[in-house]
Amino acid sequence: MLATLGTGLAVLTLAVVGNAPSALASPVGAQSGSGLQPPAEAGAATQVLPGPSGPAPVTVARLSGSSPAMAPLRKLLEADLFVVAPTTLPSGVATAVQRLRGVAAAQRLDAARLEVDGKLTATLGVDPSEFRAFAAKPVAQSLGLWKNVAAGGVAVSYTMSKLDNLPIGHTVRVTGRRTEELPVAGLGTVGIGGVDAVVSDAVARSLGIPADNAIVISAPHADLSTLMKQIKKLLPRSAAVASLVAQSASSGVAETGGAAGIAGTAADGPGLTYAEVVAFLKAAESRLGLPYVWGGDGPTVFDCSGLVQWSFAQAGVVMPRVAAEQALTGPQVPLSELQPGDLLFYHTDPTAPDYISHVAIYLGDGKMEQAPEPGLDVEIVPADFGSEFAGAVAVSPKVAAAVAGDPAA
Repeated sequence: MLATLGTGLAVLTLAVVGNAPSALASPVGAQSGSGLQPPAEAGAATQVLPGPSGPAPVTVARLSGSSPAMAPLRKLLEADLFVVAPTTLPSGVATAVQRLRGVAAAQRLDAARLEVDGKLTATLGVDPSEFRAFAAKPVAQSLGLWKNVAAGGVAVSYTMSKLDNLPIGHTVRVTGRRTEELPVAGLGTVGIGGVDAVVSDAVARSLGIPADNAIVISAPHADLSTLMKQIKKLLPRSAAVASLVAQSASSGVAETGGAAGIAGTAADGPGLTYAEVVAFLKAAESRLGLPYVWGGDGPTVFDCSGLVQWSFAQAGVVMPRVAAEQALTGPQVPLSELQPGDLLFYHTDPTAPDYISHVAIYLGDGKMEQAPEPGLDVEIVPADFGSEFAGAVAVSPKVAAAVAGDPAA
């Protein structure tokens, strides 16, 4: 069985491992569980590692057992493109991609959707020493988190831990082809939209994730549109490549700084019609008072981006699933030009300060609608333009459909 990865763009297809094992071939180089060292036992205690100017935002568990060696972090790498296939990619693809003009790094990964604490979760299997450079800076610098991953733990995103109430240091059930009880190694967002869990490649193989079926690519100075076309020529037909970042309309180079929207462009095609805006807002306001549930996408429970996606669907507009993707669905809008139906985006994750992790719907008259957090319901509140505000976006249906991987786009 296949499903889309909510990573930067849902055109990416991942195997769902676990519920339909007959649909997933045994991964190349898979190891049985008996061939793995058992995960370190988790203690309930946690620690906040100190940073150069005070406590770092990444919380890690104190795990007993061995402490694996970890290569030093030499430099950070921007994650710009993501390649994924339902099965193992040919062995020479990553090397060929690395040789393309403008590519700074290309790292092989394992990628699939697994059940983590009973919820289908986009999960990466990585070599912690090599992959950590692609993570958000506070997470990349957290030596303890990556040692815990190498020792057999699972690192979950700050958002997933907070909103799904996953206690750090305790065990969580992770189900692929087989079920593992893994300690929650630490809280840290990778910064690849929609990816909420990371394990070592050894644990990934034990769980049944296809080996080396994905590549994360750093190409901060390349024209990403041109580079993607070159990469597609190297891939098997079953594989896909997508951008993880917004691009400048004039240069095609990745935008940095974590702002929402595509700078300097009116996007491809027209914006929302009046009828689409009315239908979108009517649908959204019909959900007032319904409960927040992390991962909820309607019609009776919602998280922030699930509310946006469901409400747009009632207006016939296809939207991607997570806030980081929804922030790429149209041009930036100055606050002086905000209109009802525009989307407001926020940085709420201290482990990835540039990562967009919350979205709300602008209603006009200084009000916004949002699905806020567990324990609260969908609500209308004053629009927030404080320090966490990442920008506003006027949605272009054509762009939104392309970001969501709609074949009709």
